[in-house]
Amino acid sequence: MKNIKARDIMTTKVLTVTPETSVKALAHFLLKHAISGAPVIDQNGRITGIATEGDLIFRNTAVHLPTVITIFDAVIYLESPHKYEPELQKIIGGKVEDIMTRDVITLSPDTGLQEIATIMHEKKRHLLPVMDNNRLVGIVGKADMVRAIAKEE
Repeated sequence: MKNIKARDIMTTKVLTVTPETSVKALAHFLLKHAISGAPVIDQNGRITGIATEGDLIFRNTAVHLPTVITIFDAVIYLESPHKYEPELQKIIGGKVEDIMTRDVITLSPDTGLQEIATIMHEKKRHLLPVMDNNRLVGIVGKADMVRAIAKEE
């Protein structure tokens, strides 16, 4: 896959949602457009997260609650309860901002195919926004990678 860059394989018509979008509206949006996720854009046009099918699915998983011991009237946590707050927020949240992945990994238009594949594999991120001068110019997903591989093979 010689010299293929993000700019060569990215989808340039990027569909986005806002932090205020309801979780139900997100599910309908992803189904309607047959996409696996969308960047979350705030009122200033900045990416604040990514909302994906995985985030929606997570809402229906069983959450491990912290183990506690009660002695008389005292409650002693054996694990930090703060560790579970983000998981609980994702499960009970009603808006995209409650369930989205906030740690967004972005690409530049010149990011090479091998580096993109490495990020997807090692970081388990399968939807990567492409930024040029702090402006969203595209997105690379698994389907874009598969298309690139199919063209090369």
